[in-house]
Amino acid sequence: MWTICNRIYTSNILKRVLLRNLHKQPIKVSWKKPEIGWKKLNFDGSCKCKTGNASIGGVVRDHNAEFLLGYAESIGKTNSTIAEFAALRRGLELVLENGYSNSDIWVEGDYMTLVEIISLKKDVKCVEVQKHVSCINLMLPEFRNCLVTHVYRQGNRVADKFAQIGHRLKQPQIWHVPPGEVVGVMNEDANGKVVFRMR
Repeated sequence: MWTICNRIYTSNILKRVLLRNLHKQPIKVSWKKPEIGWKKLNFDGSCKCKTGNASIGGVVRDHNAEFLLGYAESIGKTNSTIAEFAALRRGLELVLENGYSNSDIWVEGDYMTLVEIISLKKDVKCVEVQKHVSCINLMLPEFRNCLVTHVYRQGNRVADKFAQIGHRLKQPQIWHVPPGEVVGVMNEDANGKVVFRMR
């Protein structure tokens, strides 16, 4: 008797969840070009759950969605939070090293907590995260203007591809010409392709 009641109860819950989700419209997500004179840095960290191996990656593009540089690197064993902060830190270092310090920079990632910590100057308890945040906060004033925003993963696909490449690398790598495996997604971004995200 209990099993039958339990099945009916579970079935009713599933029906309610399905009905609730049927009424929710998917979110349209796309990568946005920066304004003229701005550079845009998209970054991403990746962590393999089974092994704990992490990597970082990112891409810098201009107002025409032209590729300026990309980077990827394996960073050993850590968690996804540290990987996200390491990805942003390395991206900012490369932007400065490549002479864009006099530019306006738009920094965008898909990890909301990081965006809130940097843009709202929130305190963090983790010592390793604090180190990354301190370095990032020292670099941001080097730019004429800086905007830090969140985008859903579907709008951060090129950075994600670079982070995935990072898992395969033995040495850090920087590109000034995009590798073939990111070109297709870059073209989709440049053309404003919309990717749907379920709520």
